[in-house]
Amino acid sequence: MQPTTIDTTIGRIRRAIVMMAFGAASLPGPGLAATDIVQLPRNLSPWGMFVGADIVVQAVMVGLAVASQITWTVWLAKTIEISRATSLAKRRLAQLESERLLADAEHDSRDGRDAVAQIIQSAAREASLSDGVIDDGFKERIALRLDRVEAAMSRRIARGTGVLATIGATAPFVGLFGTVWGIMNAFIGISEANTTNLAVVAPGIAEALLATALGLVAAIPAVVIYNYLGRTIGAYRALLGDASTQVMLLISREGDRRGFRLSRAAE
Repeated sequence: MQPTTIDTTIGRIRRAIVMMAFGAASLPGPGLAATDIVQLPRNLSPWGMFVGADIVVQAVMVGLAVASQITWTVWLAKTIEISRATSLAKRRLAQLESERLLADAEHDSRDGRDAVAQIIQSAAREASLSDGVIDDGFKERIALRLDRVEAAMSRRIARGTGVLATIGATAPFVGLFGTVWGIMNAFIGISEANTTNLAVVAPGIAEALLATALGLVAAIPAVVIYNYLGRTIGAYRALLGDASTQVMLLISREGDRRGFRLSRAAE
């Protein structure tokens, strides 16, 4: 082979290598991927995503966490309260069923502040105010008093459960608001970075979706606990209704006895 041909071939190879080098340098993929990897947060755990989220999304997450804490606090407090009130109401009702006179029942529950004790004391007070006069008006007044006591005691035992309904109804939408806000910021970041690389977009979307997850974590237990407490409160109200019925039976029996004066129940 002649020297001129060899030089020509070497020159072509050099030009090809140079063109390949410039072509590789002009490709956006590898270089941008390396830059994107540097920009990615290193901690993608729930706490890391919370720290890296926008301030509005962080506020939403904190609010949902507080709502979840309130839910479990209400569950613990109301479960203990309803359990104690139900146990005491059952004991009072068993005692009331064993009594033959309203005066005896009133004496045994005189120092009590529970619902059944209030029912007995209210009936005894109306008997004292009526001065032992037994007629249809007296029984109607007794029934009205008992209804008022039942309603008051039911409201007291149900106090605090309404917040569970509020959390269960609003928490998913609050979490959705955080997600929408986070995704909006993620798209703004895509526009500013001039890239659609999924490695750059994914962290922002994950942080936004974490708000929806927290909303469901707060809402689902709130709904379940609210329904559970509603059933237990309904059973407690049924006990109060049984106690009112038993008081009316005592009054009816004593009213059938001649010479009996219901005012003795308040002595």
